[in-house]
Amino acid sequence: MNRLTDLIASGSLEMFPRDAALARAASKLLAPGTRVYVPFLPKQPLDALLDTARALRAAAFEPVPHMAARRIDSRQSLRRFLQHAVRDAGVRRLMLVAGDLPEPLGPYADSLALLREGALAEAGVREVGIAGYPEGHPRIGQQALDQAFAAKVALACAQGLRVHVVTQFSFAPARIVEYCASLARRAPGVPVYAGVVGPTGLLTLLKYAQRCGVSVSLRALRGLGLNAAKLAQHADPTTQIAAIAGNSGHPPPANIVGVHLFTFGGFLRCAQWVNAVLAEGGRSLRQRA
Repeated sequence: MNRLTDLIASGSLEMFPRDAALARAASKLLAPGTRVYVPFLPKQPLDALLDTARALRAAAFEPVPHMAARRIDSRQSLRRFLQHAVRDAGVRRLMLVAGDLPEPLGPYADSLALLREGALAEAGVREVGIAGYPEGHPRIGQQALDQAFAAKVALACAQGLRVHVVTQFSFAPARIVEYCASLARRAPGVPVYAGVVGPTGLLTLLKYAQRCGVSVSLRALRGLGLNAAKLAQHADPTTQIAAIAGNSGHPPPANIVGVHLFTFGGFLRCAQWVNAVLAEGGRSLRQRA
């Protein structure tokens, strides 16, 4: 149980911008300093992320906005956002993603181009998150993924930025562990947060799995039939996290330092679940691990 609660207590979760008003309520459930990632959703302006980051900082959380490169329309927009995020919301970490637009709205085709700009470090950002894909990417080959990953790590380090990895969620914990072991060989010292689906319902689970290209483990989940469906209706990530934690006697790679809970808009429900699990494990909810 200790390793499982360690991964949860040291981990993070996500909040959609529309849920910013829930930050204060969640401060009674989660420890101060908990990292809360804010996705850059379609048809939302950068200012929506900024407002959410401010609300999270006011509630004593560590806001980590997503920077979806293809959704940023200009260099001026990027620099303006960074200035306000660092100054007004104390943002020190960003999550870099390409964004799923077929064509970029501005000068950044991908997260490597965004990082190459140099504006993040100049603004006072100190750490960046890079996405990892245990099941591969639906539109990018594995060799290209590996090359881009290595380039981003090298460029971030050259700019004095720390790096961590957040993996895409998977319904196959063994695949996550295998992927993280490969990262440990390629990028020793880079911490990894293993992506896990938080408490959610079946329809939401399947919708986001299809959208995110989680194909291999989704087919395995569907292959289990009705029993899996009943389980998913009351989804509890404890079993998956326990498997990642190595409770079967096989320790996970040392680079897995926490789990990242994908909430799919169910932020408060996920915060309540974290609170309950850590309280049951005897962990202090007022201090980070």
